[in-house]
Formats: sequence, structure tokens, C-alpha cells
Amino acid sequence: MKDKLKECINWLKSKGVEYADCRLVRRETESIRVTDGNVDTLARDLDVGVGIRVLSNGVWGFAATAVMTEAELKKTANKALQIAKASALTKRHPVVLAEQKPFVDTFNTKFQKDPFAVPTENKLGLMFEITNKLKKTKKIKKAEATMGFYKTHKIFVSSDGADIEQNLMESGGGFNAIAFDGKEVQKRSYPNSFGGDFGTGGYEFVEALNMGDHVERIGSEAVQLLSAIPCPDTQTTVIIGAPQMALQVHESCGHPIELDRVLGTEISLAGGSFMTVDKLKKLQYGSEIVNITADATCPGGLGTFGYDDEGVKAQRTPIIKSGRFVGYLTSRETSPIIKKRSNGTMRADGWNRLPLIRMTNINLEPGNWEYDDMIADTNRGILFDINKSWSIDDKRLNFQFGGECAWEIKNGKRGRMYKNPVYTGITPEFWNSCDAICNEDHWHIWGVPNCGKGEPMQTAHVAHGTSPARFRNVKVGVSK
Repeated sequence: MKDKLKECINWLKSKGVEYADCRLVRRETESIRVTDGNVDTLARDLDVGVGIRVLSNGVWGFAATAVMTEAELKKTANKALQIAKASALTKRHPVVLAEQKPFVDTFNTKFQKDPFAVPTENKLGLMFEITNKLKKTKKIKKAEATMGFYKTHKIFVSSDGADIEQNLMESGGGFNAIAFDGKEVQKRSYPNSFGGDFGTGGYEFVEALNMGDHVERIGSEAVQLLSAIPCPDTQTTVIIGAPQMALQVHESCGHPIELDRVLGTEISLAGGSFMTVDKLKKLQYGSEIVNITADATCPGGLGTFGYDDEGVKAQRTPIIKSGRFVGYLTSRETSPIIKKRSNGTMRADGWNRLPLIRMTNINLEPGNWEYDDMIADTNRGILFDINKSWSIDDKRLNFQFGGECAWEIKNGKRGRMYKNPVYTGITPEFWNSCDAICNEDHWHIWGVPNCGKGEPMQTAHVAHGTSPARFRNVKVGVSK
């Protein structure tokens, strides 16, 4: 197959194109959902095809096919070329690509247990056990467990001479309990909401979640929320748990640093960014203890890979350094605008989609605090745990996040539970109020397999390394 792709590239080069690449993607997926001891979803899919990008006359053309014959590949390459030529009629500024070393390499995710080889009855058995045990808890009306697995093989060749093969394995899962007392509904999730937690690895990742050890607590907390008092409307100190911090980083830092969004090419769907190029190396995004990096190399992250879909090697890039905004997520096309080379963040959701700038592992680096010490050092505040809802404006500036539950902190101790907790803020003000971050013992990379972007919509797998952090003078609750 690789020879066919290289022949396709050679044919495009004979037509005088400025650049071309072919990307074969073979993805196998498995999705399982069990509700109340019954199988809701049990699906395994296979998707294979080739996407071809062509740069001609300073303009991109793209076409894709699921037919792997030489004739069809050449026909698809010609279609991409003709699209580029037609698009050149409305060209404003020619595309200029940053220089890039052509790599010849392979990359394989390290894993111990192939999840696709684990018997289905073993996976279902665990999920039945979890949901059946939850349903035995009084007032738990619905119990749900999910698992998801992704096996991806990629071949990338380009007119620059790149020749890269990658084999990626991703796994994850979680569960939730919904309690109902006849008047209201409350929900608790483990280890995170919206499907649980995911990472690069095999079935051992799911086993390490130890889901069975947390069933009793999650069920009990869901029921406790029914009689908990509402989160007060006030301004106070908040401590945000690591799972919720992952969403905070995702929405208020990860999306605003995508340079295509900053430049306006995403504005029709998901908005722009307040972190415009005039703020680079000038904006004090957060306090001096805030350090955020884009790291596609850290082991286990759902945003970890060998090379992006332009053949750029995975990198670790500072984004926020001692609170100062210092970097973007870039592509070969956008990086020259800030006089840089691409830091390898172009990825596509499958063979029939154009690569876009996507988050990798956008990590809030750990601080120096022990979790118990942070609680003890807080005289008055609220501890938030696990996201339930979120809203943020089209510049990623004003936000509101709702949690599944929260706890009062009083005189350095965790106290009564609050239901329906909400906190709001303005991104730079919020991050500048950060005065404590827990250390690496409390740091975890949370996988997000459902990050949406693009038209048509593409779903990316990204991640965020976080530990609990404390913020001062934050607005919480819903004003009456």
C-alpha cells in the first residue's frame, strides 16, 4: 500500500505541485454501554481510506477515497489537484509552508493487553457488576457503565520525502449513577463525567481505574446530593479538583491557543480567541505559579503520538510560562505568521477529513502543595468536583462551569456537601487569582475523546494533565 501512495505522490510531483501528501488511516473502534444491567451498545467498527492533500498555485486541494486501487488513488489525486486549481481563482494570499525535516520513522503506542483481544464477556461482566450493585442502592434509578477502545494504523508519505507509520492504541471507560427522589435528579460519575477517563494504552488502563472499588461511594454521594443544600451565591476561595481542572484548561486555555482560531478560520463555528497575536509574550495570563505546556510526548496521554498529520514530530511546547503567555498550537501554514516552525498539532478525524490544529496534551504543570495541606490552609471556601455543565463565550473569555457536587471548606476542613455548584469568571482574572497548585503526587492526565471542531465537525482525542488548584475571590452560585 505504501508503494501505491508513493506512486501517487510521484504523479502529483510530475504535475508541478508545490507540495502533496497522502495519509492512509485504518481505525478499528469498539464501544460498549451497559445500563441497569442491560447492554445498550455493543459495536465494533472498521474504517479505512486515504486522504490526499495538494498545494498548487498557493492553494490547498483535498480529496479522499475508500477504494485502494492505483487507478482510484490517481483519480483522487487528480481531483485534489483540480480543486486546488479551481480554488486558486479566488486566492487572496498564497499558502506558505514552514520548512520541515522529512522523517522516515515508525511509532507504536506501548501497551500490555490488546483490548480487542480481551473477551467481550469479561468487559461486560465488570460492567454488569458495577451497574447491578449501584441499582441496589435506594433511590438510584439509573446506573450506566461505558468502555471505548480505538486502534489506529496510519501511513503518511509526502512530496518532501516523509515516510511515517504509526500504530496507536487508546482505551478508557467509566460509570455513573443517577439518583431520584420524586422531585429532583442528581448524578455522580467515576472517574470523570462524559464517559470516564481515557489514555493511550491497552486494557490495562481500564483495569487500573479500579472502578469496582468506587461503586459504593459514587452511589452514596448521588443519593446524598438529593438532600444537600444548594451552593451559596457568594464570592469566595475555590479549590478545583483535578478532573474539573482538566475541563477548565481545555476550554479557557486549550482552545484559545489554536492559531487557526486566533487567525479567524474557525470563527464561523466555534468562535475566535482573546489570545490574539499582539498578546504573545505580553499577556499575563495567570499568576507566576501557572505553567502550561502542550506536550504530545508524555506517556499515556490521549494527545500523545509520534507525528502529526503533516509529518511533524511530536513536541513539548511552553504555552504559559510563569503566568506569561508565550506560545500557540501551530501548523506548517500558520507558524510562519509568528516566525516559528510548526510544533506538530495538525490532526484529522479520519482519512476523509483535512487536518486541523488540535490540542495535544495541554497540561497544567504540578505545583508544590500537598492536597491535605491546601485544604488545611483554606479558612473558608468551596471544593468543586467533576464537571456537569459548561458555557464559555466565542472568545474563550467569560465562562461558567457547573459541577456534580461541591463541599464547604471551613477552618481548614471539608464540611457539608453542596448540590448544583456553579462558578464563573473571566479567563485572565481567574488564572491570575491562582495561588496554589498540588504537586505531582496528585497530578493525572485526563483523556478527553470528544473535543469538537471544524466544519464538518471533527472529533479529536486530547488530554490535560492537572492536579487540584486553588483560586481566590471567585464568584460561585447563581445570583437571584
